[in-house]
Amino acid sequence: MITYHLGPDDGTLSVHTKRSGAAAMAGHNLLIHVTKWDATLELGGRGTRVELNVDGGSLKVIDGSGGVQALQDEDKENIEQTIDDEVLERRPVTFRSNEVKLAADAAGLHVAGDLTLLEATRPMTFYLAITAEGGLRAAAVVKQTDWGMKPYTGLFGALKVVDEVEVELEATLPEPQSE
Repeated sequence: MITYHLGPDDGTLSVHTKRSGAAAMAGHNLLIHVTKWDATLELGGRGTRVELNVDGGSLKVIDGSGGVQALQDEDKENIEQTIDDEVLERRPVTFRSNEVKLAADAAGLHVAGDLTLLEATRPMTFYLAITAEGGLRAAAVVKQTDWGMKPYTGLFGALKVVDEVEVELEATLPEPQSE
């Protein structure tokens, strides 16, 4: 079995949000990075396994596009505080695969498993691409309401974060550990 352990030193785990509503032009589409996370990819042996652990209090707003005014540092801090206090509540987020299959193109894996978010666990599937150069890329869409989350609203409901949030992992595989 070959095992890869990944974290922030190996790549970036990003969250992309979009805005909607009557006052959408006042808000920003956000790029948020998770600063504390670890992932495990096991290949071979008893099977293939994918796991991800996220510190729900480690999200950092990197950029905000759109909006009437540019996103300032104070705005980023306020958004991060709202995520910590009202959205993720600093709780851990985990993913555990229960089925991993080689994709038809043999360049990646189809991964199915369970995502636990705010103590609610729901099934999730995504494609994990592995390049010949040792790169790894995965993306999934998380519909907040499926996990009992109410998408953030502001300006008396006229500004809304779209329910579907895209989560993306881009990394370089570190040296594997053979077991």
